[in-house]
Amino acid sequence: MVARVATVAFEGTTVLDIDVQVQMSNGLPKFNLVGLPDKAVAESRERVRAALFALGLSLPARHIAVNLAPADVLKEGSHFDLPIALGLLAAMGVLPVEEISRYSALGELALDGAITPVAGVLPAAVNAGAAGRGLICPARNGGEAAWAGDVDILAPSSLLALINHFKGTQVLGRPEARLQTDDTGYADLRDIKGQETAKRALEVAAAGGHNLLMIGPPGSGKSMLAARLPGILPPLAPDEALDVSMIHSLAGLLDDGKLLRRRPFRDPHHSASLPSLVGGGMRAKPGEISLAHNGVLFLDELPEFQRATLEALRQPLETGRAVVSRANHHVTYPARVQLIAAMNPCRCGHLDDPSRTCGRAPKCAGDYQARISGPLFDRIDCHIDVPAVSAADLSLPPPAEDSAAVAARVATARAVQAERYAALANDNRTPIRTNAEADGELLEKVASPDAAGRALLTQAAEQMKLSARGYHRVLRVARTLADLAGAGSVNKLHIAEALSYRRLHFGQ
Repeated sequence: MVARVATVAFEGTTVLDIDVQVQMSNGLPKFNLVGLPDKAVAESRERVRAALFALGLSLPARHIAVNLAPADVLKEGSHFDLPIALGLLAAMGVLPVEEISRYSALGELALDGAITPVAGVLPAAVNAGAAGRGLICPARNGGEAAWAGDVDILAPSSLLALINHFKGTQVLGRPEARLQTDDTGYADLRDIKGQETAKRALEVAAAGGHNLLMIGPPGSGKSMLAARLPGILPPLAPDEALDVSMIHSLAGLLDDGKLLRRRPFRDPHHSASLPSLVGGGMRAKPGEISLAHNGVLFLDELPEFQRATLEALRQPLETGRAVVSRANHHVTYPARVQLIAAMNPCRCGHLDDPSRTCGRAPKCAGDYQARISGPLFDRIDCHIDVPAVSAADLSLPPPAEDSAAVAARVATARAVQAERYAALANDNRTPIRTNAEADGELLEKVASPDAAGRALLTQAAEQMKLSARGYHRVLRVARTLADLAGAGSVNKLHIAEALSYRRLHFGQ
């Protein structure tokens, strides 16, 4: 007889069904594990053997064959421990085969029989529900599995508790769906004195989901402004929270199985490698740009990042997808992010201060700014200068307007956009939520300016030598400005302000 237990493997966000087949036959005592397992899966033999021994069980002196089908799919991760153990227990007659076949299982086994957390439980639970099966997962992952809907979830803390449940001597209740607590508050815009233009640009970027580049000397408040962006963004919608949590679950970053409530804010150091930023590595894990999906990716000291790393961001910023292609993997992760970048105008940072500029200016500034390619620069909707804060500004009392007031305006503008694009929804494309995602005919339909605005945009595009991408990004920003103002259509004033956020090139 062959005992079968269902489990899963992951290729990016795609969940693959895996059939764990266990057979015990006469022959030399041996434990063979086949089906293209990686090192972590191959080592599960010892973890499973030790876990069963901790329960007072020992593997019979027979030939044991465990096949992970389909055999041509690479199996990675320690979550295969639990389904292999369940298959062995079913083959030994300890657990009923019919009951086990109703579930998909994943979990890592400790040597004492405890079931420890693993990555990917949330997408595995959704997949199990779609297949009409229940899910067996570690207790600490039960909170995320419960969000999969009407799925029978068993979340035991140990292998013994699971055996007792199937034997009827212990009952495992359904785990409770949990959200991350919101104990820590956001940094407030009231902390920033001066920089009214920069705060206006930050509000516009938040309202439309636009990418933003801040250029200014050290200490001008660029990082402070970026850190206060999450405080003015609207909370995640339920479907957005599920999408983001799926990615974090695959990366093993969900805290005790609690779904995310806040929009992600990722700020990798400029020494980050290309795989860590875009995705990849041994198991093609999601990178920072995917972990920031539906949130903010903040790149401080932008020119200090490796050139190849920055160039790899161009496609994800345009398409909203990060495609990781390796010899053993070809996976796609969602990467719809809002890029916020900050940089100094030159290496010393004081290009516009005659009293402090180094003797190599302006060549020093040209070389430093040339690290940002034109195509990447063109993909950023808003470019603003953040000047140094004067002593007079620092001595002023805190501004009267706080983040809550700005967040209310942003939420109103976002609600207008959500209603607009819902009414214009096209079943053949990804749902659009913000102006930054609109393109093509849809953009022309929602952001077509009046005659005066059209004339100004045409003239500016010719004089500023705007690319087609730059032209459309001006329209997107203008549409957001109109939404903030409560205007039904885009006019000349909106076009003019949107053009003020576009640079011809660095140094202008």
